[in-house]
Amino acid sequence: MILDKETAQRKLRRMALEISEKNYDKNSLLLIGIKSNGIFIAKKIAEYLKESFTGTVELLEMTVNKKNPIEISLDKQVDFNGKSIILIDDVANSGRVMLYALKPLIEQLPAQIETLVLVERTHKKFPIDVNYVGLSIATTNQENIVVDVQDGEVMGASLV
Repeated sequence: MILDKETAQRKLRRMALEISEKNYDKNSLLLIGIKSNGIFIAKKIAEYLKESFTGTVELLEMTVNKKNPIEISLDKQVDFNGKSIILIDDVANSGRVMLYALKPLIEQLPAQIETLVLVERTHKKFPIDVNYVGLSIATTNQENIVVDVQDGEVMGASLV
């Protein structure tokens, strides 16, 4: 195990504080969680943001076919023009899913797009830089990171 529940929660709370500090001048934030685990992380971040962010926080769920990331859908249609967006996933592996997830967002003109992951692997194949990282870890290509979510709660992360 690379993260237990307590440590994962502490890292999520820290990232929420970082978001508040960096976006103190914004009236609203749009959090987009990539299904399936990214949405649970986005919900937890939204909960922690209530403690320190004075603006409104909207939550959106994005479904990305991770085998064929060209297939992307959102749980509702939103105008991204002028919005401050944070795209959230559980693990950044190669950067491929996040790169393709940006496509529907950049078809409009958002004010900014930032990214957040609980765990980042250090060998990207695509040009994605993660703005908020819970844990950065070096792995081999044969190792995988699994974030365990049970009943909407992040229970930790393991290297398998």
